[in-house]
Amino acid sequence: KGIDVEKELAKGNVAVGIIVASVFVAIAVVVQSGVSGLSVGINKALKFGIFSFDGILSICIALFQLVLGIALAVGSIYLALFILDKLTKGVEEFEEIKKGNVAVALEMAGVIIAVAVIIQSGVIGITASII
Repeated sequence: KGIDVEKELAKGNVAVGIIVASVFVAIAVVVQSGVSGLSVGINKALKFGIFSFDGILSICIALFQLVLGIALAVGSIYLALFILDKLTKGVEEFEEIKKGNVAVALEMAGVIIAVAVIIQSGVIGITASII
């Protein structure tokens, strides 16, 4: 939303740094569950025979689940920030972030990480049911 992240980080804008860090943590939380599912898929593939139909299918499903998890994480973060923006009419979050408002950055970081933890549970559930 109109923030040149690299420029703001170079200026030492702590608020932007907090948001960027929270996005990295959020994506890592979700990807971790996807990588766990990938490990399960590879394990199953080794049991079936890595080049057998079932083995290749297990790996493909696990890779799909990993990509789905990343897509869900990114999409959910954007959706959560959009909803937060609509719920807080009196605060223009991204304008405050540009100004270096750490309180707003921490609020947004909390939302981002909370959404990631919720999405992680969904990805784990998908893994358990598919693989």
